[in-house]
Amino acid sequence: MKPRVANIDSLNFSSSNLEMLVKNKDYRIETVKSIGIFEPYRWKEEFKKPLARNIVEAKILHTHKGLALPIKRFSSSQTKQTLEFAGLKGYNEKSKSLTELLKELWNTIQDEVITRIDIAIDFKGKVPSKVKTLLTKKRIPFRYLNTLYNKTVKEKKTNPNIDIKIYNKALFANLDYELERLEFCFKGSYLRGQYQVKDIEVLYTKMQKTIKRFTGLNIEILPFKVSL
Repeated sequence: MKPRVANIDSLNFSSSNLEMLVKNKDYRIETVKSIGIFEPYRWKEEFKKPLARNIVEAKILHTHKGLALPIKRFSSSQTKQTLEFAGLKGYNEKSKSLTELLKELWNTIQDEVITRIDIAIDFKGKVPSKVKTLLTKKRIPFRYLNTLYNKTVKEKKTNPNIDIKIYNKALFANLDYELERLEFCFKGSYLRGQYQVKDIEVLYTKMQKTIKRFTGLNIEILPFKVSL
C-alpha cells in the first residue's frame, strides 16, 4: 500500500546567536524581555498567547515579508536562542510566506540544532477510527476545547518527548471542506540535541517509524524542498 503523505508543520532550531543569521536590512529585531526591558503585552499582541515564565529572553523577528517570528532563550538553556517556524502547513498566505522565508534561510541554518519538529498528517473527512483505537492502546485520550490530546498516564499539561493530537483543521484554517489533522510534535527529549538541520532527512526515518508504532500508518514525510 502506498504510504500516506505527511508534512512538516513546524520547525524550531537553536543557535548560540541566531540574530547574527538575520543581521541585515531585511530584518528587524524587537526586544520584549531582557535586562532592563519587559514588555510582555507585545508578545501577546503578536503571538496571541502570554510570555511563558521559563523564557528568560524574548525577542520578535520582523521580516521583510511582514512576518513576526519568536526568538526565545529558555531558562534551561540560556546559552542558546531558539527560532520558531510554526504553521508551515496552514493553507493560507502566511504559511506560504513562512515557507518562502525558511527557504531563504535554509543554507544559512544547516549547522543549527533542531529542537522541535511537528509532523502533520491530514485526512479529508475524519482520522480513521482504527488509528484512534491504536493510539488509545498506548495513551489516554483527553479533549480540551477543539483538540483531542493523547497523553501518557504520567503526563499532565506538557510532555518533553512527544505530543500527539487530533483536531479539526478545517475549523482552524476556515476551509470550505472537512479536514481533520493528526499531529505529532517531536520535542527535546526525543531529539536529544542529536540532529542538525542538515541531518533532517535522517530524522524523517526515525519519526516515520515512531508514527507507525503508535498508529499503524505507513507515512512518508515530504522533504522540505528548497531552491538552491
